Amino acid sequence: MALRTELGRVLITGAGGRIASAFRQFVGERYAFRLADKEIGMLARLRPDDQVLAFDITDIQACRAACANIDTVLHLAADLSSNAEFRPSLLNNNILGTFNIFRAAKDAGCRRVVFASCAQAVEGYPLSYEIRPEDAPRPKNMYGASKAFGEGIAAYFAYQEGLSALSVRIANFAALDAGKQITARDMSAFLSHRDAADLLDRCIRIADVQYAVVHGISNNRYKRLSLEETTRLLDYHPQDDAFTLLGFS
Repeated sequence: MALRTELGRVLITGAGGRIASAFRQFVGERYAFRLADKEIGMLARLRPDDQVLAFDITDIQACRAACANIDTVLHLAADLSSNAEFRPSLLNNNILGTFNIFRAAKDAGCRRVVFASCAQAVEGYPLSYEIRPEDAPRPKNMYGASKAFGEGIAAYFAYQEGLSALSVRIANFAALDAGKQITARDMSAFLSHRDAADLLDRCIRIADVQYAVVHGISNNRYKRLSLEETTRLLDYHPQDDAFTLLGFS
């Protein structure tokens, strides 16, 4: 994997969320950040050089301001609920908002957008099948459909407008608490905080990728999503395994 050694400022949308917080905790010292969220009061552990911006992702002009003088966008802002209503939330936040970010990033001359997709975009496949990045979207709910649409937006901007983009199918980003009931599927889709941070770091730093779909899970004994292609592209070797963490021998 060819990694960039010099990186400009990184915009994180949804910067107050759990994934952004984990990313900043584990690898944040490598980057200069512009942290954008609708509610900036959610931001914690700010550094003196962090830029903080309150913005609404549905406002294209706000997205343009957020992307100005940015090298890479880590686009995490979304309605994350699998039960969210299509109108207005998924339509506005996950579809219009994603388009706005890509449009603004391209027009601002950004190098890349790393888009947080979700395993829900392909959750319609049988549980016995290990899903590969090249498999067509098969969402099980409208949230998954909105993320599949986002992957399409990313591919359009990559191939038709020349903006490098990676779609990261983030799976079960959660804490594994002893005694908490968890399904075999959730264990097979588990993504730990440190593995998520490492994966996103690699998505930002890799050179010479126009477009790719990569999978965001840990090194679980049984895997809902294939890691073969993601490992080959990004040299991603996750450290955690849900089955080991929960004491399964």
